[in-house]
Amino acid sequence: MERQLRRLVVPTAAGPIVAHAGRRSAGTVATVLLHGAAGSWRTWMPLLSAADRLGIPLDDVIAIDLPGWGESPGPAPSPTDAAEAVVAVARALGYPRWRVVGHSLGAVIALDIAARFPAQTVAVGLVSPTGAAVRAVVRRPLTGWLTLPAFGGMVVAMATLRGLGPLAHPLLRGLRRVGALRVFARPLFRHADRVDPTVSDALADEIRPAAFLSAARAARTHDDDAWKRITAPVRAVRGRHDVFAGRQDARDARRRIPGYRETVLDDSGHFAHVEQAYETLRALRDVWTAEPDRRSSATRDRQPT
Repeated sequence: MERQLRRLVVPTAAGPIVAHAGRRSAGTVATVLLHGAAGSWRTWMPLLSAADRLGIPLDDVIAIDLPGWGESPGPAPSPTDAAEAVVAVARALGYPRWRVVGHSLGAVIALDIAARFPAQTVAVGLVSPTGAAVRAVVRRPLTGWLTLPAFGGMVVAMATLRGLGPLAHPLLRGLRRVGALRVFARPLFRHADRVDPTVSDALADEIRPAAFLSAARAARTHDDDAWKRITAPVRAVRGRHDVFAGRQDARDARRRIPGYRETVLDDSGHFAHVEQAYETLRALRDVWTAEPDRRSSATRDRQPT
């Protein structure tokens, strides 16, 4: 059965945010999905379709176009300000608590939400999360690029596209028409030829060079140690062939994030939830099923944020 999501526009301090929300159940916990850079809420469609086929009830889904991405106008704020805006959306839709799941850049924002709103965050899921290696590239470009050349190349490509100004999107659409865009997207996937062409072709419409570079700049001063305040369980899944992952990323995450647990999928790249949607759903089982502590619900709701 095709999942029915309604499109909403919610005003926030970061500007109007476009969200696609699923059926409201009797529960009070939303499942908030946050896409990565060069993406939009549509990135989650393969995973939502897989959840429907597996009978996993994700009725209270809110799939968000982050500020500056997709249909949500920019400029893109810092991850901390984006976290505040995402929470504003969840609350505007009537949810006092949430499970939050983020891909890549969205994973950073998901962690910031959990750190800033620990009493309201029930669980955190990370898919191919942006890790310490990516932040090392933007903080120390000369040495960082040697350890993660794929991300360094992405930064150069985004800077080039931004320099093209209004010509960038016509160029990308031209590359899509001749099939070249799938070639450029190939490093992001373990098996690019198996990915639905609409996924890679969507990059032509969803790439936001200015927003990408803004997010990269924000990583230079991001307070990663704030994640030590997280109290919700954190479950991560990443592809073994993720070209944006560093060898020490998991160790750094375990050092900073209490209770961090990671599953590695052998047959995925940076888009684990696209290439192995079923496996990603299973790896994040603890997130989908997490419920708030009923005994302390009233106390949590009264806590200031």
